Amino acid sequence: MNVDTLVFRVAGIMVTAGVVLAYTHHIAWLALPLFAGLNMFQASFTKFCPLASIAKRFGMECGNAF
Repeated sequence: MNVDTLVFRVAGIMVTAGVVLAYTHHIAWLALPLFAGLNMFQASFTKFCPLASIAKRFGMECGNAF
């Protein structure tokens, strides 16, 4: 697994979990997928992703996106 795969996997989990929790518990859980989406949006411009930076520090193999 490389950094790109990890980032996309975690983002997908956050979006799915946020929507499921909003549907089953409280609408405020939609803040979770909103945060993930805004983070992906800013990363598309700046090429900076906090999770990618952390994964690189732990020695994960770099991908093409980050």
